[in-house]
Amino acid sequence: MLTLADGRTKLAVLTQAPTDPEAIPAADLNGAIDGGQWINKPDFRMSPTDSDTVPDQPIAQAGNAVTFGHGNFEARMTVLRDLDEDGVSESGGDELWAAVNTKGTRIWLVKRVGPKETEAWTEGDEYLWCEAITDEPQEPQDMAGYVKHIVPLGPQAWGRGVVAGA
Repeated sequence: MLTLADGRTKLAVLTQAPTDPEAIPAADLNGAIDGGQWINKPDFRMSPTDSDTVPDQPIAQAGNAVTFGHGNFEARMTVLRDLDEDGVSESGGDELWAAVNTKGTRIWLVKRVGPKETEAWTEGDEYLWCEAITDEPQEPQDMAGYVKHIVPLGPQAWGRGVVAGA
């Protein structure tokens, strides 16, 4: 059965390297920063992109065969700020911003698509992970809506995994 994607993306942000990024324990993911509450959906991107191609082919081969080389990955997010009426960070709600607002910070993003976002991470959940370094946060061109900052990410490693038990 086809399922609408709305409300079915869960994102954990880890500030410490997981022991095995392809088998992160559910407890670690459930204790991580809940990025889904503080990342702007329309411009969030965390995905493999087209691989590099190798232009070489045997001289005897006809046509323009494509050979894929190194893989590529893209990641960026716009962090929504949790501020009170005086513009001061609310207690607890600005945790993601605190984790990514310094250039060069290393984070691990873990994205699950499928079960509802409100459901906890459980053993057997499939996910996409990305180790990334933050760039200098940027002001958005469109200052309407929520207070927010664009955080470009430099992917260092990525892959797919399955949530491990305790």
